[in-house]
Amino acid sequence: MRYLPNSPRDRAEMLRTLGHGSIEELFSQIPEQVRLQGRLDLPGPLSEQEILEFFKQAASRSTREHASLLGAGAYSHFRPAAVDALLSRGEFFTAYTPYQAELAQGTLQAMFEFQTLITQLTGMEVSNASLYDGSTATTEAVLMALRLTRRNRVVAARTLHPEYREVMATYLRHLGTEVAEVPYAASGQVDLAALEKALNEETAVVVIQSPNFLGVIERFSEVAEIVHRSGALLVVTVNEPLSLAVVNPPAEADIVCGEAQSFGVPVAFGGPYVGFLATREKFVRQMPGRLVGQTTDSQGRRGFVLTLATREQHIRREKATSNICTNQSLCALAATIYLCLLGKQGLRALAEHNLGKAHYAAHRLAKVPGASIAFASPFFNEFVVKAPGDAGVLLRDLRQEKILGGINLERFYPELNNHLLVCVTETVNKAALDRMVRVYQEFSAQKHARAAAPSAVSHTVGQEKA
Repeated sequence: MRYLPNSPRDRAEMLRTLGHGSIEELFSQIPEQVRLQGRLDLPGPLSEQEILEFFKQAASRSTREHASLLGAGAYSHFRPAAVDALLSRGEFFTAYTPYQAELAQGTLQAMFEFQTLITQLTGMEVSNASLYDGSTATTEAVLMALRLTRRNRVVAARTLHPEYREVMATYLRHLGTEVAEVPYAASGQVDLAALEKALNEETAVVVIQSPNFLGVIERFSEVAEIVHRSGALLVVTVNEPLSLAVVNPPAEADIVCGEAQSFGVPVAFGGPYVGFLATREKFVRQMPGRLVGQTTDSQGRRGFVLTLATREQHIRREKATSNICTNQSLCALAATIYLCLLGKQGLRALAEHNLGKAHYAAHRLAKVPGASIAFASPFFNEFVVKAPGDAGVLLRDLRQEKILGGINLERFYPELNNHLLVCVTETVNKAALDRMVRVYQEFSAQKHARAAAPSAVSHTVGQEKA
């Protein structure tokens, strides 16, 4: 986005138009404790050349040279150069939501291809043309289930991404919807006995994630059987859709949604990402967002049309299924290009690469004295390791070796103190994994050395003279 400077006179005029007397008054809705006090700590004024040099140096201090073992909903994957080359073509890059959609046949075809790929991956019958991100897609799936069942109670697995649960709670706060939480078992999977107890005749939907936030793959069939017996619907969220190349899709679910950032969209500070939502055909009229269909014109030529668009922009607000006003089409196009470039075999090969490396790392870490893999259930490219000591200190040691060693789970799960969520993708080479294991080993050895050392040195007075 271009930077357009405004003079004090411009700002005063804009504030007057908005009915405010000052910038502070304009931002008064933001709590004072989170507002920036004073000016940004930036040098200046600088010339254009100096500004470019400043940002070049700032970029050099970033963590690009670090090996990243971070995951938890945002995954580092290699992006072929062809993704950006095709994505930046003018006809795609400059297009926004086509309000005369049928005029933009290329854009509609891209959405149609995205929908097709998502249904193939998820095992569902229909998909929409993307949503804002994984958290909002999950919540839209929940709202869809509330409409379909006409019930008003939601049961969510505690292993659903904690920030997804926060987004969902924000959406549901003023709807009077009851939200219950189901714990995880010792396996790291949803506790099935607790799930059965949590269901009642008011339960509209159960939401689980797989691989879940602890990296564990859930038992779809058993969960679905319990959920459907109560008359509720099952929503399965997939944070790491690359897993679907080697794991059976959750076809027992009623709605499958999640985040497709893994497919050609770079990890960024909060996005933009790309949510997806797929379901059964019988539920299609309650699907949020847009759905593009294929047809033929009067001359028999193939064409694409905006088939369903139950958004408030297209129909009366009270009839709309969602007021989400963007579907991140450019990100969905990046995912479409990425998936087409890799193809079925390429995607499976990449998934097996992730699977192999992650299990190699887990196997090596499990042998470090004091460390252990927390859950014995199947996992894809992410797992929980119990650190041989203070996880915060271990992460610091790893950073000194240019390794971002994972997520400290104590932040989200107090009972998992000194546990790290470690993600291994194809972007981390074997040398970095071996270096990580060496840091664990040294950390463990130091801990044991400290434990073996006497707590205090004592000697008999007079010995020094002897």
